[in-house]
Amino acid sequence: MTPEKEQEIRAALALLKTEHSDLDLAIQALEERPGGNALPIQRMKKKKLSLKDDIQRLENMLFPDIIA
Repeated sequence: MTPEKEQEIRAALALLKTEHSDLDLAIQALEERPGGNALPIQRMKKKKLSLKDDIQRLENMLFPDIIA
């Protein structure tokens, strides 16, 4: 992998981690509100899981599991 490609992946990874963290905070805030609507929370959780999958995919590109 070229250094430029690695830097690009690391930048995307940082962005995804920030978005994942922001969604986590938003979900917590909505869950704490009484009488909140469950549909937006459910959508946010689904998006958060998707982001987690994307993060894992990028981390695997940077640190592949090599069985020696």
